[in-house]
Amino acid sequence: MPTLFLLLPAVGALLALMLPRHREHEARWIALIFSTLAFAVSIIIFIWFDPDTPGYQMVDQFAWINPGLGGFEVQYIVGVDGLSAPLVLLLGLLTVVAVLVSFSVEHRVKEYFAYLLLLETAVAGVFLSLDLIQFFLFWELELLPMYMLISGWGSGRARYSAMKFLIYTLAGSAFMLVGFLVLGLEGGTFEIEALTQAPPQDALVPLSLVFWAIMLAFLVKLPVFPVHTWLPDAHTDAPTAVSVMLAGVLLKMGGYGILRIALPILPEQAHDFRVILAAIAGFSVVYGAVITLQQRDLKRLVAYSSVSHMGYVLLGVAALGAVGLSGAALQMFTHGTITGLLFVMVGLVYERTHTREISEMSGLMHRMPLIGTVMLIAGLASLGLPGMSGFVAELTTFLGAFDAHPAATIAGIFGVVLAAGYILWTVQRVFHGPPDEKWAQLTDANRWWEYTAMGSLVVSILLIGIFPQLITRSIESGIEPIARIFEASA
Repeated sequence: MPTLFLLLPAVGALLALMLPRHREHEARWIALIFSTLAFAVSIIIFIWFDPDTPGYQMVDQFAWINPGLGGFEVQYIVGVDGLSAPLVLLLGLLTVVAVLVSFSVEHRVKEYFAYLLLLETAVAGVFLSLDLIQFFLFWELELLPMYMLISGWGSGRARYSAMKFLIYTLAGSAFMLVGFLVLGLEGGTFEIEALTQAPPQDALVPLSLVFWAIMLAFLVKLPVFPVHTWLPDAHTDAPTAVSVMLAGVLLKMGGYGILRIALPILPEQAHDFRVILAAIAGFSVVYGAVITLQQRDLKRLVAYSSVSHMGYVLLGVAALGAVGLSGAALQMFTHGTITGLLFVMVGLVYERTHTREISEMSGLMHRMPLIGTVMLIAGLASLGLPGMSGFVAELTTFLGAFDAHPAATIAGIFGVVLAAGYILWTVQRVFHGPPDEKWAQLTDANRWWEYTAMGSLVVSILLIGIFPQLITRSIESGIEPIARIFEASA
């Protein structure tokens, strides 16, 4: 099943590219069919996954490069555990949403949808890979479709933003590859599970440097201050669907890499630097929220809010306990659905008004009541309203982090207050107030794909908010082995 999930979007991308130019509009239906099939497979993977069975499940494995680097075998090995199964489900859902909100794309249609499907394959490879070299290759593969989608179909300074994204990620990846090679050569294998069970004890270079080399790449992708500046530009100039994927799943690659690789393979170094990680997390939460309050562009506002919310992931990671780590993993899932919905709504508003300037909009609720209502739901979920998924994730993170890092946790709680400020203020300015006559001709959401995209994410947010055990049981089974490492060393 993991291999099928990996290959379906790639097959769809090839079929889309093979279409003749006069039939390229059929690519949107190919993308919808194959992304829906992949989503169905992700649901099956999530349902089949047994949280009571330890270790990885549904594993596919065979020798790939033999003898490999320096005599070491590089394997194709994929599988899922309680940490990756929810993220695979999230990827499947958001790719379908991204395809749906792209139905209005008219320029180079088949190339657009091919890159979108290739992006799903690349991110799936990151979430499923159980070999360091394979993980790195999929990590790098993601750069191609993202760069092409932003530069080719973006707006504003699209090429500048795409290149900035590329440079930041490549710089982090270079350090990550060095770290992976050191771990593999010193540990005698590149297999993640084997390295987790027997972490390297010494290396050609200090393991603390290896830890930060790997963490740098993950912190850039997360992202947190001060390596976050690529994100607002990329979001602002990217097409709506690309922003949905970027905020929904690509940022989660950073958090997933920390939980899958950095913490379990280098636990002593993670424990030594936990205070630094907590300080970065607390500052990022407040910094991101304060900068968000100052934004005039609706899309840029949501982008900076992601910097703040990803600080919660790092805060939970820095706690190094079962509750905090579970909160971090849950925050990744819930942020994906909430911010994905926010970007969908911003895209629908921009498509109708052709502006993202908050000061130019007023009283849009009179013209677009459904869009305004769903935007409010997404905003309330983002600020952590009880009964919605964001509340469960933030509360779990705070409970897990307070004993270990009280000051950083208090900063995180203050970030929630600031989030309430910028969300409610934005909704009030854009959707409420006196209606402006220049928006008299605006229409509300009225196409089937708009209803489907909005409805699927709203249902996910409310379902997890009311019944969090639907996802937390899986997450806890994946976090437990990581938390046990730090409990044993305490």
